[in-house]
This record gives sequence, structure tokens and C-alpha cells, in this order.
Amino acid sequence: MKRKVAFLACSSLLFCISARTHWGFYAHQKINRLAVFTLPEELMGFYKSNIDYIAENAVNPDQRRYAVEGEAPRHYIDWDVYSDSVQAALRYTRWDEALGMLGEDTLMAYGIVPWHVVRMKARLTRAFVEKDLGRILRLSADLGHYIADAHVPLHTTQNYNGQKSDQVGIHGFWESRLPELFSVDYSFWLGQATYLEDPSKSIWTTVLESHAALDSVLTFEKVLNSRFRADKKYAIGERNGRTERNYSEAYAEAYHEMLKGQVERRMRQSVKLVGDFWFTAWVDAGQPDLSALPIYEVDKEEVEKQRELWLKRVLKVRSEGDG
Repeated sequence: MKRKVAFLACSSLLFCISARTHWGFYAHQKINRLAVFTLPEELMGFYKSNIDYIAENAVNPDQRRYAVEGEAPRHYIDWDVYSDSVQAALRYTRWDEALGMLGEDTLMAYGIVPWHVVRMKARLTRAFVEKDLGRILRLSADLGHYIADAHVPLHTTQNYNGQKSDQVGIHGFWESRLPELFSVDYSFWLGQATYLEDPSKSIWTTVLESHAALDSVLTFEKVLNSRFRADKKYAIGERNGRTERNYSEAYAEAYHEMLKGQVERRMRQSVKLVGDFWFTAWVDAGQPDLSALPIYEVDKEEVEKQRELWLKRVLKVRSEGDG
């Protein structure tokens, strides 16, 4: 009974944490799964054979945020913390150039997502060269996660959850609540993945586009909030077996309409760019033939062991923070 209670408590904690920190399990998994279908036939077959792994493990980087030192900054960049002159010098830079300008402590303090995406792409290319099945799949799933995070406007600001503008909760609202309610109607006909001549430029362009969309994310919610009574803005419902307060469907629909397809566009672009990066890594590896590689067998005991370790670390972090 104790084990069951502890597991339920950890599961609830997992949800509470995850709802604040990323696209949401649903959206991340959907993005990785859809990206598989952008790949050319000679690569799609390999990814389709392992599509469940690619999709299900899209959330792994978020599960490491509270367990692995240095993981959190890989998901964002607080672009607005830098002055205009620093932004002008920093954008489109390589990691070594950025280190020379600001130093590692500053970069890690304010996020490194564009540089980490490039680093992950290089690792995936090496895994393709070596035909290392496990690493190809793990790195593909992780890379998809970081690329998707770079498409979220709230991953480009210190005001990531509206805590500086009296809009606490907007992070999960934009990237979890809206996709879960409305993405069934999104169009994901995207065409085939294309080779990226300059992956660094591509991910930097994505980050800057995300930041340019930030003003709409915050301003529209402010306007909408002024029009809704509190008892109409929120609703009590069941989610994953838990009773919780969330933004009402009426409020979510009004916000979604005000954004005029913004969430759909960012999800679509995420799917396409994930496919582009996977394809580019494979091409840069010499387009190895992966047809002989087996379907990856997950070590369930190791997965459960790692999960238990992660939950213990999360509980420790929460306990220390509450103290």
C-alpha cells in the first residue's frame, strides 16, 4: 500500500511539474511522431519501425530537468535579458564564440537552447555514422524535444510563466492546454523534410521568430483576462485521475481565436524542423543504410530503475525548495 501511495503521489507531482515546463507530454509526443512522416522513404522506414519509441521518449529531457545538473538551460534562452547590443552580437553565433563573449556561467544562467540543438545534431550524426541503434533513437527523441521547445515564445523570456506580468500559469496554458483542446483540427500536411545547409542559422531563426511572437502571447491574454470574470475564466475538472482547476474551454477558445493560428503555426514548424534536423544528420553521416538494424528493444527494468531515481531526485528538489 505504501508503494502504491508513493507512486500516486509521484505521479501527481510529475504532472504538476511537467505542466509548467514544456509543450506538454501530448504535444511533444505528437510533434516527434508526425516528424517521422516528413522523412524520405529510405529513412522513414527506419523511423516508422521505431515510431513508438521516438514518440514516447520525446518527454525524456523534461524528466531529466530536475535530476540532471545543467539540463534545464538546454530548453530555453532568456533572450530579453540581453541588451540590444549584446543581442546583435550574440545571434547566430557558434558556442565557442558565445563563450568568448559572455562566459559559460552567464550563458548557462540564461539558457542555451540554440547551441544545444546544434550540439545534439552533431551527436546524432556521429550515431548514424556508427549505426548505433540505441543512440540514434535516444538522440533523435531528445533532439526533437529541444527543437520543439525552441518554437515556444515563452521559452525566450525571463517572464516564462507570466510571473512578472501577473499572468502566472500562461506557460502551461499556451503550450499544453491549447494544443490538447484544439490540435485535432490543425493541419499537419507539411511536405518532405529538406536538408539544412546551415543548421545553426535555422535554429537561431526559429528562436528569434519565437521571441517576436512573445508580445502577442502576453498582450492578448491580458486583454482577454480583462473581459472574463474569474468564475468564467477557470473551471474545475478531472485530468489524469486528479481534480484540478484549469482554464475553462470558453476562455481557451477565446484566447486561441485571438492568437489567430499561432499555436498551430509553431507546432507545424516544430514538426517540419525536427524532420529537417533528423534528415540533415543522416545525410551528413553519409546516408547510411539502416534497413538491417533491428527494432529497438527497450530494457524495461532499466527504464523503471531510472524513473525511480528521477522521482526521488524530484521529490528531494521539491522538499528542499519548500523548506
